[in-house]
Amino acid sequence: MQETRQAARQRRRRRRLMVGTTTGLVVTGLLVCLVVMMQPDSQEHAGRAPATAVANSQETHPPTSPGKKSSTPSPSAVSGSPSAGATSLKASATPSAAPSSAAPRKAPATSSQAGRIRPKGTYQGVATVYEAGVGDGACSYGPSEDMMIAAMNTTDYEVSKACGAYVLVRAANGASVTVRITNECPLPCAPGQLDLSEQAFAKLAPTSTGRIAITWSLLSPDTSGTISIRYKNGSSPHWCGIQAIGHRNPLARLEVRTSGGWRQLARTDYNYFLSQNGSGCGGAIRITDIYGERLTINGIALRPETVQSTRAQFARH
Repeated sequence: MQETRQAARQRRRRRRLMVGTTTGLVVTGLLVCLVVMMQPDSQEHAGRAPATAVANSQETHPPTSPGKKSSTPSPSAVSGSPSAGATSLKASATPSAAPSSAAPRKAPATSSQAGRIRPKGTYQGVATVYEAGVGDGACSYGPSEDMMIAAMNTTDYEVSKACGAYVLVRAANGASVTVRITNECPLPCAPGQLDLSEQAFAKLAPTSTGRIAITWSLLSPDTSGTISIRYKNGSSPHWCGIQAIGHRNPLARLEVRTSGGWRQLARTDYNYFLSQNGSGCGGAIRITDIYGERLTINGIALRPETVQSTRAQFARH
């Protein structure tokens, strides 16, 4: 009887152990399920973090170094109404069309307008002296009443871009003189060299000196005179050469009005602008100085070798 009760107690103990084991297995299974369910979510987040970092790295631009513009447009540059800075960049990067009546007449001097001789620049060189005769020269202006004139070296003459420019010349002794460029000084005249008329050189040093060190700079002088226009000998409705005389500031371009709009003429080394096929000859003329000011001149007859006055003059700078 005692053995029977002992056997019964052992069977109950085994059942408890089995229940406990089953319960433990169930709990363990539940824990495993929870871990498995949680694992993909953590992997998904772990996978998204690097992708987000890569996306952010593509949208984040490195700092722009001083003096260098970023190649990526700013929000204002790509917005519907561009900023003034974006407009000015576009204007300087692309050629402008014919200006409207509301367009400004003046613009700052640029390298394309001013050429080698630029406003506010100081140039070093030497001054030599030559017999200027009546004052005529490569610029084809003809005799000069004012003999304060000079010939510009070929490099700075720049295919007659220097013609008509007023230049202030200073010597080391403190003397100075203002001359107008009417001629070209060929080689061996070096860049920066001015060949002055005897009258102009004498303002700086005795002409017997022959050669002195100088500095010089461009001027926009005070003058009461106005610009004149002259057609070259042989000009006709089929071919013409046009010259501007007496302009305060150096010329950057000369254009004629044609049926297709304004046409820029090529400049020669003897300071005439040529229309080889005659387009625009005898019509309206537009001249632009190195500061960007445009003057439109009407009423100039096609009369060769006749100096025709206008009422126009460029502004002083």
